[in-house]
Amino acid sequence: MNRSMILSLLLCHLLFPAAPSCRRVATASGSGRWTLLQNSIGITAMHMQLLNNDRVIIFDRTDFGHSNLSLPLGKCRRDAADMSLRVDCTAHSVKYDIESNTFRPLTVQTDIWCSSGSVAPDGRLVQAGGFNDGERRVRIFRPCFNTNCDWEEIENGLALRRWYATSHVLPDGSQIIVGGRREFSYEFLPKRDFSQSAYFLRFLVETFDPKTENNLYPFALLNVDGNLFIFANNRAILFDYKSSVVVRNFPEIPGGDPRNYPSTGSAVLLPLKNLRGLSVEAEVLVCGGAPRGSFFQAQTGVFVGALNTCGRIKITDPSPTWVMETMPVARVMGDMILLPNGDVLIVNGASAGTAGWQNARDPVLMPVIYRPDNPEGTRFEPQNPTTIPRMYHSSAILLRDGRVLVGGSNPNIGYTFTDVPFPTELSLEAFLPPYLDSGSSDLRPKIWWPGSHDKFGYGQLFAVRFSISGGSLDQNSISVTMVAPSFTTHSFAMSQRLLMLYWCNATAVANSTFELRVMTPGSGNLAPPGYYILFLIHQGIPGEGVWVQIQ
Repeated sequence: MNRSMILSLLLCHLLFPAAPSCRRVATASGSGRWTLLQNSIGITAMHMQLLNNDRVIIFDRTDFGHSNLSLPLGKCRRDAADMSLRVDCTAHSVKYDIESNTFRPLTVQTDIWCSSGSVAPDGRLVQAGGFNDGERRVRIFRPCFNTNCDWEEIENGLALRRWYATSHVLPDGSQIIVGGRREFSYEFLPKRDFSQSAYFLRFLVETFDPKTENNLYPFALLNVDGNLFIFANNRAILFDYKSSVVVRNFPEIPGGDPRNYPSTGSAVLLPLKNLRGLSVEAEVLVCGGAPRGSFFQAQTGVFVGALNTCGRIKITDPSPTWVMETMPVARVMGDMILLPNGDVLIVNGASAGTAGWQNARDPVLMPVIYRPDNPEGTRFEPQNPTTIPRMYHSSAILLRDGRVLVGGSNPNIGYTFTDVPFPTELSLEAFLPPYLDSGSSDLRPKIWWPGSHDKFGYGQLFAVRFSISGGSLDQNSISVTMVAPSFTTHSFAMSQRLLMLYWCNATAVANSTFELRVMTPGSGNLAPPGYYILFLIHQGIPGEGVWVQIQ
């Protein structure tokens, strides 16, 4: 902890004694609900990223053939290397406006299938890799409000081809890209060393299964010490990417079954707490997947039941061990999304089979909320089901108003709507967690300050002014969280992160209006620079978040 942080904390205690820190209460009971936003956006939502202007960039792949959305008159994608259409005047990407519930087509020139991405500190989406002629491309999308902005592409922006790779933003704001199909290495954007722009990672060789691979889209999560937690197949390491050294080998997850593509479980870094302390703990939760051999079984028409277990491990412990828990329903290809109050939504997927073309059956329509602070055995809460199967190539992301945007599903080689078990799905819907029930409106806080896109440094104390519509404030049930929006694809939300911020007692400043002091995280190891959504939670009920920039 640096000197400025210590001074800020002392000031906070002097001004507001007896301050609770990072308190957390159970979310209001309920079962959540679903709303259909769009019957069709013309493409399937294989990849999604929320930007700081409340637009969502959505894309699928270019070699599906024609999509159901035309590009503007005169615009076409011309690609002599495309494996489906060399001239395609339909879109494979859209910009979705959350407030107006509208969308417009975007143009990508090379194949973005099974790619990765993260958001740079200035808010640009930096997207990497793909298939065929897109495998070494870097693509940029800048947040914009006009109708002319579009993708920018950088040819040979990557040192090696990256298909089924994982991206994660780092403490200095750069991006690391790990793995890819038969690429046992990692690299950085922007490049750090032009004499060696890709770096060998033996761990990816050790976890590689030549028959099923099972280590694609590895789970990469930034630890609080600045090193990278990487999980592939059924093993994990803590990796110092600066010096290419494995800091720690973690135990194999119990049961030994694979959790990465095509077995496709999901993983999340649980909320980071006690940020004012000298030692911050970090826990990882890995859920679902498919038993070893399931991929081959699916090829013969036998769909093996998915895994119903979650493994939880405290990666900052000196001798960490996995603690296994049982989900209410088995799930493969599920998405895990951090909610503003620190709970985890598990949504989408199937209960039998694996990822891949028509390799799964028995869609899981029922989301589950996992409450990490509840006693073991009481953490899972089933929610109301959707009516739309979300199978292979579906995705989900958190929105600033607390809803979760859900879309996609296309386990077909092309856009196919008839005579298949699971037709191509072009719709968008939103899941509203229980905290958005109308009965909670009197508890819901509204943030008046900071304003949208205000900038803050590390270890900085600032005021949050808010109101409670019901007028009554429970001092013992306030928490302030900061969420990094994810790039979600193939059941993994890349760079997703939630921090429970330290705060000091709220004081009344007017009728039903209050103010409290909040401290930002102390370093980029905890919160890489960039845009976050700041949420205030009262009695488990979050209000609408506001964008802030940490720099």
